[in-house]
Amino acid sequence: MALPDGDRYELVNGELIIVDNSGMEPGHFASVLNAFLTTFVLSHKLGVICDSSTAFTMKTGNKRSPDVSFVAKDRLKGLKKLPKGFLQGAPDLAVEIISPSNNTFDEIHTKIVEYFDSGSKLVWVIHPDEESVLVYHKPQPDKLLQRSDSLDGETIIPGFTVPLAELFADLSFLNDE
Repeated sequence: MALPDGDRYELVNGELIIVDNSGMEPGHFASVLNAFLTTFVLSHKLGVICDSSTAFTMKTGNKRSPDVSFVAKDRLKGLKKLPKGFLQGAPDLAVEIISPSNNTFDEIHTKIVEYFDSGSKLVWVIHPDEESVLVYHKPQPDKLLQRSDSLDGETIIPGFTVPLAELFADLSFLNDE
């Protein structure tokens, strides 16, 4: 947490791994999803949403930083403030956004396995180029959602839904002349 260089890291198997910046497009999708989730979660007092700068301590001791994460209020009971350090265990919902320059299938799969081993209940893997989301309840995907489908918070974030068409909406101002 105290590294001065400004890079983002994950601690994996005792080694600091630089987590490269993902670029504008994946960052935009993370921000849009974060806004949808934060608005819903705070208004229903369900827990907290965190961004990619938040690391969680896995059972292995690894520190992992999903692109977006949710921690249910039940896991935070008794706290007057959120911890300044790392929360033990994985978030209830972990979201990874595929960045072509930064993610291999093996890297994402390893993270997903570790999230579930450390307590995650739901993982979404967003693929911006394909405008799709893989939904996981275990380390193997359960369903593939397309642009015409909606993300559902299920029992983890009850009542939350967002149409993927809204997440993947075209930015019409980009074509203005």
